[in-house]
Amino acid sequence: MAMNRMQTSALSPARTVQVRGFTLIELAIVLFVVALLLGGMLLPLSGQQDIRNYGDTQKILAEARDALLGYAMANERLPCPASATSNGMESLSSPGVCTNPHSGFLPAATLGLSPVDPQGYRLDGWGGEPGNRVRYAITTANTNAFTTQNGMKATGMTALVPDLQICNTGAGMANPGNPATATCAANTALATDAVAVVYSVGKNTGTGGTGTDENHNPNPRSTVAADRAFVNAAQGPAFDDQMLWLSKSALFNRMVAAGRLP
Repeated sequence: MAMNRMQTSALSPARTVQVRGFTLIELAIVLFVVALLLGGMLLPLSGQQDIRNYGDTQKILAEARDALLGYAMANERLPCPASATSNGMESLSSPGVCTNPHSGFLPAATLGLSPVDPQGYRLDGWGGEPGNRVRYAITTANTNAFTTQNGMKATGMTALVPDLQICNTGAGMANPGNPATATCAANTALATDAVAVVYSVGKNTGTGGTGTDENHNPNPRSTVAADRAFVNAAQGPAFDDQMLWLSKSALFNRMVAAGRLP
């Protein structure tokens, strides 16, 4: 019996272990799945970067508004906007008279803000292109009292009537392009007595600016002449400008507290 078992074992074929690799089809499927996963990751990362840029821009605009208030308390006037050639300094044609009150840039060099680009302009959170420079507009009301040394105090708080308008849409605006009479359509005004406006033309600075709403905020592609009315519409594919404005009450509050008014 033992001999038979030995003979049977000797005659049995040896067991073999087969190792099978991936086929080309299987490799192709794996690579396809990996590509889908990577593509799904890239979109959220892009969205996260947009959120960061938006948040950074909001902080930059708030910083600019605070700097304007500080400048007003120290100098008893607000600065004029910078021009495209003034290297971040305010641009005046004569004392108190701004060269481009509704279509200029934040005078970062005059305000002492940093960081700035090589030409002295403050940039928004979207990048380093000239189109990403923070923009600034100032009222010309009361014969430029807000930009004239001691002009606000001489005019008197009750007589001061800043006239920049902030609309929630550009549709139906009256007299667009007229610096003195452009007016928000009925029931669209967010403010009608703003002293100053600071804004960014947003991510689409290289391609946008001609839509119904963005067209009213001076930008490289605006077809409406700069005027006293600005648009702060809901964020969306056709509008990505970001805007803050300085109200009359906020300015007067700070200047009274600093002893600059009345």
